[in-house]
Amino acid sequence: MNDSPLLDYIEATQRQLADLLHPSQQRQPHLTLFVCGFEQPVHVADDDFSPTQLHDQIESLQRLRGATCSLALGAPDSFATAAFIPVMDPSAQLTLWRNALEGAANEVRQAVYVPHITLGLYKRKATADELRQRLREIDAPSMSLRISQLHYATYDARLHFGPLETQQVISLECA
Repeated sequence: MNDSPLLDYIEATQRQLADLLHPSQQRQPHLTLFVCGFEQPVHVADDDFSPTQLHDQIESLQRLRGATCSLALGAPDSFATAAFIPVMDPSAQLTLWRNALEGAANEVRQAVYVPHITLGLYKRKATADELRQRLREIDAPSMSLRISQLHYATYDARLHFGPLETQQVISLECA
């Protein structure tokens, strides 16, 4: 994500929620499209992701790559463990990309896919009422999420808040 106004909004929102969020997060703001698992030479465990699967997914996305797009963002919301910014997909572009990725691998996911940008994981317990009140005080972002590239990224699973490392980039065409 390389959009200064959106990054400024995310940082300001994280400051507003600083007493609730873990301070040591190094993971860059991002929209997860599909959870593949961890790269391994051969697929053995449920969360193993082979080089062949990656190759097949990249080819599928390149066939579909199409034009850049913008997705609307909603007011900050909350999962049980994290605050986030909802990402709207009225044209079903994310669904199109996700369907292409599913052709080569099963997604490693425990819950229904909700497009979002994570603001941070909670460091302390808070009641649902407290979270709703705090999040109501924050305006929705006035900008959209512009998508001009898709990244295959990974991270070191031993670092809970570690940074993402981009392994592959698929550039989208200008509309």
